Amino acid sequence: MKLAPPVLKLIARRSHTLWDYFYVPAKLRSDPVYEAITRELTGSSLPVLDIGCGMGLLTHYLRESGHEVPMSGFDTDQRKIASAQAMARTAGYGDVVFKVGDACGKLPGHQGHVVIVDILQFIQPERQVLLLQDAATRVAPGGKFIIRSCLRDSSRRFRITVLGDWLARLTRWMNHSPVAYPSAAELEGHLSALGLSVTIVPLWGGTPFNNHLIVAQRAA
Repeated sequence: MKLAPPVLKLIARRSHTLWDYFYVPAKLRSDPVYEAITRELTGSSLPVLDIGCGMGLLTHYLRESGHEVPMSGFDTDQRKIASAQAMARTAGYGDVVFKVGDACGKLPGHQGHVVIVDILQFIQPERQVLLLQDAATRVAPGGKFIIRSCLRDSSRRFRITVLGDWLARLTRWMNHSPVAYPSAAELEGHLSALGLSVTIVPLWGGTPFNNHLIVAQRAA
C-alpha cells in the first residue's frame, strides 16, 4: 500500500534534525522499495530483521501500513542509528530495536523475514556470499529474504547507479565506497543453492537507477 501524504508528514515530524525532516517524506514518497517490501510482507506475523537499516524508515512504513510485528535493524552509521532510535521513541513503537552493527560481522539471532536494501555493492564479493549465507539461515519456514540491489549489467541505468553511489560516498551520506555489484545470475545462483525459491523483478519506479527486487522464499 502507498502511504498518504499526511502519514508521510507524521513520520517526518518524528525527525530530530531539519535535514531529516525534509529528507524523510521525500525519500518515502519517491523510493518504491518501501511499498514493494510492505506488499511482500503483508499478512505475515513473522518478525523482520533489517540489515543495513539506515534511519529505520522501513520500520515506520511497515508500522504505519498496519504491520504490527517485532522489528529490528542495524547499520554501521552511528548517526543514522541515533536518528532511528530517536524516531522510534517518538513514535512510541514497541518491539522495535535499532543498534550499530556491521553486516560483515556475525548477524544477530533471528528467525523470520530478512531484508537487505542497497548495501551489497559496498561489500567485497566473497563477503557478499558469506552475508547471504548467514542471512539465509535466519529466514524462517515460510519467510522471505528480500533484497533491493542494483544489478550489474551493460545498461545505462547501471552506469547512472554507480555514479549515484560514488556521489553518496563523496557527500558522506554513505560510509563506504561501492566495490562490487552482483549480477542477477550470481544472486539467483547463490540464493537457490541455499534452498530458497527466487524471483527477480525490476524496481525502478520513477528513478533512473538499475534497482531490482529480489525475493527469495523458504518453503513453509
